[in-house]
Amino acid sequence: MKEDKSIEKDIKWETLVEFVNSRFGMKEHLGIQAVLFLIGLNELGKGYKELEKEEQLNLLHIAICRLLSNYGYYEYTGRDKDGWPHWKTNTSLPKLNPEEQINLIKEAALLYFDEAGIDYSSQ
Repeated sequence: MKEDKSIEKDIKWETLVEFVNSRFGMKEHLGIQAVLFLIGLNELGKGYKELEKEEQLNLLHIAICRLLSNYGYYEYTGRDKDGWPHWKTNTSLPKLNPEEQINLIKEAALLYFDEAGIDYSSQ
């Protein structure tokens, strides 16, 4: 049964990635970084604009913090004077290995899109 849920999550994830690719992909296949970038951009709330490399990395960090805050790994602390959101790390939770991190981020991203009411299943 647990394996069935894992397969179902994998299928949903691939469907989400295809949704992102159908809307934003050009020549290259987009993956988890593109999904995180879109979430970070949405959470920043300033719309799309040209961003410096550091700002792009910050968007990925925003997305990861936002997604993992649902599981208690981060706590939202507010926005700075430039409007960028910030989180505090919860160090009392157990550390995840890289595979667990990726799986949790994917699960949280699916939840994020579901809660936003975005139907990524129909292209």
